[in-house]
Amino acid sequence: MAKESADAVTIDLFVQQKKPGRPRTNPLPRNEQLRINKRKQLQRDRREGRRRIELKADQQVYQQLSELAEQLDTRRSHLVEDIIKLALAHPDIAPAVINALKAGKT
Repeated sequence: MAKESADAVTIDLFVQQKKPGRPRTNPLPRNEQLRINKRKQLQRDRREGRRRIELKADQQVYQQLSELAEQLDTRRSHLVEDIIKLALAHPDIAPAVINALKAGKT
């Protein structure tokens, strides 16, 4: 008996044929996986007491932060957080930064 590719009755004859590509490890579609993983990440961050802050910066600042983070072998978000913590922890630095910002100096 010959195999016919479109034959649905003899499907057991095609069990040995492998499908091309990587085997599927998760039954959910990719967009559902991303949505669930993002929700889990947000819940994990909340448990750890972390809150999300979005920051928009020009290309030069972004590049400088990226290069510095790479030199220090850390992530850019950790670097920005550490810079902010350091500025807020030193009362002599924070007012100078605030005054410079008020004066329009960057």
